[in-house]
Parts: sequence; C-alpha cells; structure tokens
Amino acid sequence: MKRIVAVFITLFALTGVGRLGAQEVAPGPGRVEISIIPAGGVFFTENTDAQEPSFGNYDLGGAVAINFNRYVGVEGEVSGAIGVTQSLSFDGASIDERTPHFLNYSGNLVVSAPNRTAVVPYVTGGIGGLSVFEQESLGVNDATTFFTGNVGAGVKWYAGRWGLRGDYRFIAVRSSEEAPEFFGRDTRYGHRIYGAVVLNVGR
Repeated sequence: MKRIVAVFITLFALTGVGRLGAQEVAPGPGRVEISIIPAGGVFFTENTDAQEPSFGNYDLGGAVAINFNRYVGVEGEVSGAIGVTQSLSFDGASIDERTPHFLNYSGNLVVSAPNRTAVVPYVTGGIGGLSVFEQESLGVNDATTFFTGNVGAGVKWYAGRWGLRGDYRFIAVRSSEEAPEFFGRDTRYGHRIYGAVVLNVGR
C-alpha cells in the first residue's frame, strides 16, 4: 500500500513540474526582449524637386524592449544601413556609386494586439536620430545627424523563449540647411523592412 501511495505522489509531482515548465516557456512576449536583426533594407524615395536621389541600403542591427505587460512596452533600437553600389540619378547625371553608411537610433512605444496565441501583431512609433557618414565621391564630406520620426507595424512569432519577427517602418527625416546636396536639405521619407530573431531574457 505504501508503495502505491508513493507511486501516486511521484506521478503527481512530475505532472506538476511539467505544467510549471510549460507555463514558464508559454509563447508570448517576455518582460525583456532582445531582437537581433541580421537582414533588412532601408529605401529612401526621391524628394519632390528630384534633386536628391532615391536609393537603398542594406540594414542590420539590434533592439532591446521592456514590456510593462503583454500589450504595452518601450523599445530602444540601433541599426546600421550599409551603403551599397548602385545606379544613382544625382547632380544631373546617372552614376554608379556606393551610397553613404547610415546609423539609425530610436526610442519607440510598442503596442501588441491582445492575442494569446504564439503569433502577436503589433504597432509602433517613436523618435530618434539618423547619422549620415562621409562619402566624398557624393559630396558628403562630414558626418551629419538628422532628427527622425517613425511609425510602423509588424508581427512576432514565439516558440517559448525565442521567436521570429518581421517589421515595417515609415521614416521621416527632418531637413537641415547644413546637409550635403546628396541627402537632407529637404525632408526625406523612407521605408525600412527587416527580419529578426527575438530572445526573451526575462519573464
């Protein structure tokens, strides 16, 4: 009889531990999330007077989010837009040239949909800065920093403590009189898309 009772107690304990473990790795946003961005792109459209060209850069970076609950959080993000060689219509001519490197950093509010499944859509928006680095062949002789705003949306898919993320942002870059002719003398608008790996480091 004692052996039977011991067996039932053991099975009950194992079942409880299994349920607890399942709760700990349940899909969804953690208290702290890290997004690693290995691949993406940022594309700036031609401005209204066609003096500053349209172009695209390769994008990578990372972000850290602190979630107050399952629905609202704040996120800090830093990304680098790596210049690539491409055809540009600039200064009255068509040229093949590498675009400048960019550094983008922003703070954003993230609002997630009230969804209890592993797939969580969200909307986001915030402000930050964009630094354009030297590229003398395009007349960018010094680094210049601009004020930016962004709005966007995306979706996260969770598998316990890790997941995947797809994100889109519309970016507005405030003009500056000190900007080079290639970029920034007029307000510029861009589109940024990326895929990321998400890690939950706090629950």
